[in-house]
Amino acid sequence: MVHVVSTVIATHGLTKKFRDHTAVDSVDLSVPQGAVYGFLGPNGSGKSTTMKMLLGLSQPTSGDIEIFGQRLTRSTRADLLPSIGSMIESPPGYGHLTGWENMLIVRDMLGLVDAQIETALATVRLSDQRDKLVRNYSLGMKQRLGIAMALARDPSLLVLDEPTNGLDPAGIEEVRDLLVDLASRGITVMVSSHLLDEIDKMASVLGILSAGKLIFQGTRTDLFAHSLPDLIVETPSIDAALRAVPYAAVTGGGIRLSGHDNEATAALVALLVDAGVQIHQVRRVQQSLEDVFMDLTGRGGLL
Repeated sequence: MVHVVSTVIATHGLTKKFRDHTAVDSVDLSVPQGAVYGFLGPNGSGKSTTMKMLLGLSQPTSGDIEIFGQRLTRSTRADLLPSIGSMIESPPGYGHLTGWENMLIVRDMLGLVDAQIETALATVRLSDQRDKLVRNYSLGMKQRLGIAMALARDPSLLVLDEPTNGLDPAGIEEVRDLLVDLASRGITVMVSSHLLDEIDKMASVLGILSAGKLIFQGTRTDLFAHSLPDLIVETPSIDAALRAVPYAAVTGGGIRLSGHDNEATAALVALLVDAGVQIHQVRRVQQSLEDVFMDLTGRGGLL
């Protein structure tokens, strides 16, 4: 079923409390149609709890959830779920059954036909492994089988919690390419992870959760605008440069400074020139998504 809406998931003040602990704190999500939405955060930041609430598996303490423009409630959940595929936590599947036999269980539970589960297996490139016992699958194959189960009902929205968890680089690349391909077909994909560089390669929109709070939401370009990369001034006159700016750090071939926007950089260059410092090059340090994340969160906790 295809839904024509600009925002597939929207939450307003979404909150989940467990006794004296607030796991999700007033989160306002906005997941656009057709995007790969990268939901990022350290382990324990509230990602899984949020996703369970989006699927109706856990009730919010307060706040609202809208899926395809319709408010998610106990009464509307049954109408919305057929358009949502999900994989939360470890991939499902019975090891003593083949991939195909596992898919038959999904077929019967959801009232599907063989053609739908055949298409799902083909989409995740498991058709040639359908008669193999799942206990003999690699972890990457098990993850793809879990995604096939989520795709069987031909959803418009796919919600995946840590689908690359525990995979080797080849398995991560397989899942990443698959999710990008699904989004290109018009399926909205919300994928959580603590592997920032992997999300960086697939997500068109990012949401960052820290201690239950959504501290950023937007595009990669928007995110990098929140962070000011360090400045490198390449110079053979390091001693003179340090006399002019004693707060600088020495780096290979020059000095390194933090917190300089474009205006401050221009003033710095003028200061160094007046001090007789030879300047060969001024450049920004190239940052990864993880660098920006750590800057944004004040380096609060390892991912």
